[in-house]
Amino acid sequence: MKTILIADDEESLRTLIETTLEAPGLRVLHAADGDQAVALARREHPDLILLDWMMPHKTGIEVAEVLRSEPATAGIAILMLTAMGQEQDRQRGLALGIRAYLVKPFSPLQLLECVRGVLATREGGNETP
Repeated sequence: MKTILIADDEESLRTLIETTLEAPGLRVLHAADGDQAVALARREHPDLILLDWMMPHKTGIEVAEVLRSEPATAGIAILMLTAMGQEQDRQRGLALGIRAYLVKPFSPLQLLECVRGVLATREGGNETP
């Protein structure tokens, strides 16, 4: 079973993402802020985190920095979902080892393709949500 953590302060967007990704064998966790995202990632070790940049308590970049600094969470795949679409923002995220970067607004199809791509890369191309 694959586990995906959706970390975004907008509940409606978390629900939309979960509905878009809904598939057998997929468990979805929700975090409404950066602190919750770090705590859930440490406890649950998801296969992928869909991480918003602008969140309360810790930004998505701060969450990524914390997770990358800890051996137990350093290998978790991160897909940044953000309105921060400038090239310098993208480069900052990619420098932290973020696997993919999707700028809001995005289509459900874009999201699904991106998630599948990240999970396929992580698993050698064998599994998708």
